[in-house]
Amino acid sequence: MIGTTKSLSPEEQILGLIFSIQKFSLHDGSGIRTLLFLKGCPLSCEWCANPEGRSYAPELAYSPDRCIGDRECDRCRPVCDVGAIVEGQEGKVAISREVCTNCGECVAACPSQALMLFGAHMSVGEVIRVVEEDSRFYARSGGGLTLSGGEPLSQPTFVEQLLKKARSRGIDTALETSGFCTWEDLERACRHVNQLLFDIKTLDARKHREGAGVGNEPILMNLRRLAQTFPGMSIVVRTPVIPGFNDTPEDIGAIVDFLNEIRGSVAYELLPYHRFGEPKYDQLGKEYPLRGLEPPSRENVAALRELIPRDRSCLFRYASG
Repeated sequence: MIGTTKSLSPEEQILGLIFSIQKFSLHDGSGIRTLLFLKGCPLSCEWCANPEGRSYAPELAYSPDRCIGDRECDRCRPVCDVGAIVEGQEGKVAISREVCTNCGECVAACPSQALMLFGAHMSVGEVIRVVEEDSRFYARSGGGLTLSGGEPLSQPTFVEQLLKKARSRGIDTALETSGFCTWEDLERACRHVNQLLFDIKTLDARKHREGAGVGNEPILMNLRRLAQTFPGMSIVVRTPVIPGFNDTPEDIGAIVDFLNEIRGSVAYELLPYHRFGEPKYDQLGKEYPLRGLEPPSRENVAALRELIPRDRSCLFRYASG
């Protein structure tokens, strides 16, 4: 972790808590992009594919299949001062989540990378240096930097300064957001955004509270204000299609009607539910609420996409650059 002292420049003093940096992404904004995933989210979506992004603090993850075994290795237990690493099944270690402080000391001791800490502090300057390693790909493809999460605007000061710095360096910027944040934080960040990817799960407030843990009123209000305040910004509204939650023509049709009431050019995209994030719940010692749920059929997703007016459709928008 970088210390914040007077000898450091402002961009080195502002720290964000990052849990992943993914390069060469083609689906989160135009062109080839670097995705920066920030920790912390006020929502608790049952289908969340990034459970490691929910907490506002670092979290220890453990993959037993990578563990060499406590008899053959046993390098992690001696460095754990609180005794959170205990004997597990089949000769492997286990994590006592009630005791673990997520300090990460055991991660460096693990030779097989069975232990990993989700969450590291990085400064604005550090992130920019990583992003600019691939600047030649951005120039050729129209790509750039995309901030995701978690909910990026859970760290509003860091996000605003990072976006501002990226734009000053000629880097195209995109922001993925749930929209559940204060208008002030959203507005300040969007001053430095080229593309906005904005989630709407459902227009039904009750269902939204049940599935995401919070109401959707501030989300819908923020989108209305965004379209009015930034009429020239590229806005793509995205809906994760979750079987049994929002996968009917009535659900998607209601969102399409809402978007038709909004001023400006707002594109709309459906993202079929997938189970790629399920293993990470096990790594974090958490229960996956939708275990066993199958993704929607291609036929149903195709039928739902037919409800989207042609002028709002952005199917294959990003793959084509």
